[in-house]
Parts: sequence; C-alpha cells; structure tokens
Amino acid sequence: MAINRFHHFSVLIFLLLPLFLQFHSGKSELQYNYYAESCPNAEEIIKQEVIKLYKIHGNTAVSWVRNLFHDCVVKSCDASLLLETVNGIESEQASDRSFGMRNFKYVKTIKDALEQECPITVSCADVVALSARDGIVMLGGPRIEMKTGRRDSQESYFAEVDSLIPNHNDSISSVLSRFQSLGVDVEATVALLGAHSVGRVHCINLVHRLYPTVDPTLDPHYAEYLKGRCPKPDPDPKAVLYARNDRETPMILDNNYYKNVLNHKGLLIIDQQLASDPTTLPYVEKMAADNGYFQDQFSQAVLLLSENSPLTGDQGEIRKDCRYVNSN
Repeated sequence: MAINRFHHFSVLIFLLLPLFLQFHSGKSELQYNYYAESCPNAEEIIKQEVIKLYKIHGNTAVSWVRNLFHDCVVKSCDASLLLETVNGIESEQASDRSFGMRNFKYVKTIKDALEQECPITVSCADVVALSARDGIVMLGGPRIEMKTGRRDSQESYFAEVDSLIPNHNDSISSVLSRFQSLGVDVEATVALLGAHSVGRVHCINLVHRLYPTVDPTLDPHYAEYLKGRCPKPDPDPKAVLYARNDRETPMILDNNYYKNVLNHKGLLIIDQQLASDPTTLPYVEKMAADNGYFQDQFSQAVLLLSENSPLTGDQGEIRKDCRYVNSN
C-alpha cells in the first residue's frame, strides 16, 4: 500500500514539476490569442489603427516591418527599440544603424488606443510584432498568424546595436552568420531581405556605389537613374534624397526585389551579393520565379524573427507609454 501511494505521489510530482518550474522561473511560452481574456479586442484594435495610419501615411506600414527587424535582431523582441533617451537610457534609435527610421510617434497612436480599452495590459513588444504583421498585409504581403505574450524590456541596448544589426556593407557571409545565430537559416535570410522590396534607401547609403566610379556590378542604365536621384557624392544626411528599392512596385511586398537583383539592379551591396554568392543564388532564382514561394518563405522567416528570445511571464514589464520604462 505504501509503495502504491509512493508511486502515485511520484507520478503527481512528475506531472506538476514542469508547471512548478515554469512558475518558479517566471517564464511562460508565447501563445495564440494571449489577450483573449485580458483584452479581447487587442489584435483588432492594432489592426484598425494600422489601417487608419496607412490610409493617411502609407509609409507607416514599411516602418512597422523595419521596427520588427531592428527590435528582434537586438537581443530580443522586447520593444527596447522604442525607448527614448532619458534618465540614463540611451535610445537605440540614436544608433547609426537606425538611420532613416521614422514614424515612431505613431506607435504611440496605436498604444494609446489600447490603453483606452485595456490599461497596462498589452505590451509594446506585441505592438511591434502585430503592427508589423498587419503592415505586411497592407503592403500586399501574406497574413501571418503570430503568437503573443511578449513583455517589454526595461533597458536599451544602444551599445550593442552596431554589432548585432548587420550593415548594408557587410559581406553576405557575415550576414548569414548573424542570422544563423538567431536560428534563421540561409533560405529564411534570403526571404527576409525581400523586405527590401518596399520603401527607400537614402543616398548616403548609395553614393559609394556611384562615385567616384560606378560599381561594375550595377546595371549601367540603372546607375544613371541612381545618379539622377543622388547627384552628389556627399549628400546631406538630413535632406530628403533617396531612391526607391523597387521602381515598379515600390509599396508592394513582392518578388520584384529578386528579379531586380538578378538584373544587377540591387540598391545596396548586400542586395547584389545575394545574386553573386553560390549559397544564396539558388534561393534568389527560386523566389524571383515564384511570388507564392517567396511569400511562404517570408512568412516563416518573419515568424522565426518575431519569436526571438522574448521576455515572458514576470520578466520585464508592460509599459504604459512605449517611449519610457514605467519607473520614468
């Protein structure tokens, strides 16, 4: 009898131990419909705000996608990117890697709508993830089902941004290595770079391919067009001087990016290297030939990135204002 009781007790401990460890560590996994009880309309509120903002400022959709990339590549998907410089915190937005990023003020528009419905309930990290998801749809991309339950960082990682976010002048091998460290393989990395299908690049990031001599990997006619957009070798970083990533469908997330790269019309060095590296070229060719395949791979890659080392459970906090930790 005693042995039987001991057996039942052991089984009970075995079943409860994972729950105990989860509670004790303060960690829990991301899940679908995390706010189903605490804020049932959360995802719909974010979606509607993204749509409203897109109708007034179309480029906000591009910003939401870039926010996800810059936030999740640096340590964790924890909205550290959104913190402003205050009380000893130096904003990641001040980094050179964040050059050209904009529309942060409209994150507050989305968060304010959530706060009105459910105060201090929906994290800024989930706002970053879900606004990117809905922004991708506004740009003609795929609908991606995302888990939620991320929590917000209480610190900025300004000092580490430059080493963690790949530079457009980095070699393709170093970019692939960086993403591989996040669990994103070659195919997924090629798909993620397809985000360059939308938006624009400031001339300051292009002129080294045009002056004093034109990069021989650039299509000569395309180079002439770029020189028209960027007529000086030393553009003013504060001036609105830019070239669109894709001249034909500049605000549609499609596979034209890969067609352009194969035709030597990639804007950035990293874009052009995709077509010259034997590791990435097969995926570039496949995505250029099949938009459906590109969108499937892009969905999976965004999903992977959006779940990079999230803070969950009792880690971090739920910020009231995405620009500041609650203690500020």
